[in-house]
Amino acid sequence: MKTKSQNKIVHRRTLRQRTERGSILVITTLGMLCALLAVGLCIDISHFYMVKTELQHAADAAALSGAATLNSSASGIRKAVERAVITMNKVEFGKANATVSTANISFAVNLEDSTYISQASAEANASSIRFVRVTTNPAPVKIYFASTILGTSVDITATATAGQSVPLNVLCGFIPVSVIDYGQPMVPGQLYTFRAPSGGKNSVSPGNYQILAISGSGGKDVRTGLAAGVNMCAQQGQWYEVDTKPGQTAGPVRQGINTRFDEYGSGHVNPTDHPPDTNIKDGITYAQYRDGTSTQAPVHPGVDGRRIVIIPIINQDEFDQGRGEVRFNRFGLFFLRNKVGNGNGGDLQAEYISDRITVSQGDYDPNGGEGNALIAVPVLYNQ
Repeated sequence: MKTKSQNKIVHRRTLRQRTERGSILVITTLGMLCALLAVGLCIDISHFYMVKTELQHAADAAALSGAATLNSSASGIRKAVERAVITMNKVEFGKANATVSTANISFAVNLEDSTYISQASAEANASSIRFVRVTTNPAPVKIYFASTILGTSVDITATATAGQSVPLNVLCGFIPVSVIDYGQPMVPGQLYTFRAPSGGKNSVSPGNYQILAISGSGGKDVRTGLAAGVNMCAQQGQWYEVDTKPGQTAGPVRQGINTRFDEYGSGHVNPTDHPPDTNIKDGITYAQYRDGTSTQAPVHPGVDGRRIVIIPIINQDEFDQGRGEVRFNRFGLFFLRNKVGNGNGGDLQAEYISDRITVSQGDYDPNGGEGNALIAVPVLYNQ
C-alpha cells in the first residue's frame, strides 16, 4: 500500500506528463501550420516564377518583332510599336491577353545607353535608332496560400530589349541574279540592272544575263530562288563555285519576281510558300514604299519587306562568255520598284537602298571579312 508521500509523487508525475503531452500537441500543431504555410509560400513563389517566365517570353517576342522593322526611318519606328503591341496581344496570359502600352515601348541608339526615348523622339532621330525596349503592363497574379503574408495578389512585369546586330558578313536568302560593279560607288535611289539581255548596252558578256545558277541550272531553280531567296549563305569577297546561268529564262524570272507583287500565273508558285509584300503598288520608289505614301494591299496575306531583296554585286571582268564561275564581291540591298511584264526583252532593274535594314537571316563570322553596315538581323540583347 502506497504512502501519502508516494501518492503525491505519482500525482506530480502524472500532471507533468499531461503538461508535456499538451506542450507537444501545441508545438506539433504550430509546426504543421508553419510547414503548411512554407509549402503554400513555395507554391505561390513557384507560380510567380512560372508567370514571370511566360510574361518574359511574351516581352522577348514583342521586342524582337519590333526590332525586325527598324529601317532608319520614322515609319520603321511606328511599325516597331505596332508590331510589338500586336505580338503582345496574341499572347494569352491566364484568361486574358498580356498587354503592353505604347508608352512602355522605348528606343535607344546604343545598347549601353541607359536613356531610352519615347516613340515621338525616336521618330525624330530614326536614322540612328537601333534598339527597342518593351516593358509589359503590370499583370496581377492571385496569391492562393500565402495571402496573409503577401496579400491577395502581386503585380508582375517583364522587360526585354532587342535590336539590330553588328554588321553581317555572312548573307543568306539572296536572290540568284547579280548587279555589276563597274568600279563606281553605288548611289542610293538609283536603278541598277540585275538582268540584262545579251548584246544590250548593259550586257556583261555574250550569253550571260546576270542570272546565277546557285540552287541549280534549271528554270525552276531560278523561279524558286527569285520567289523565296536561295537556300545558301555566303561571305563577301570569297570565291564560291557558283555558275552563271546562260539564257534569258524570261518565264521563270517573271514568275519568281512577281510573287512579291501578288501575281501567281504558274502552278509552280503559290501565295502560301511565296507570299506577296504588304504593299504591291507598282512603280513606286523605295521612299514611297518605306513611308507608306503610296500603297496597294494584296489579295493574299502579305509579308512586310518582300520587295526588299539582297543581290550579290559582282565585278564585270569576272563574267566569261557563257557559263562560268564568279565571286561575290559584296552584297547590296535593293528595292523592286516594278513587277516583270510579259515578253522576253529589256533590262530588269531595282533601286539601291542605303538605309540600314533588318533581315531575317545572316551571321557575323569573326574570322571573315568586313561586315555590311547596312544589313543586320534582330537580336535579343538583355532582359
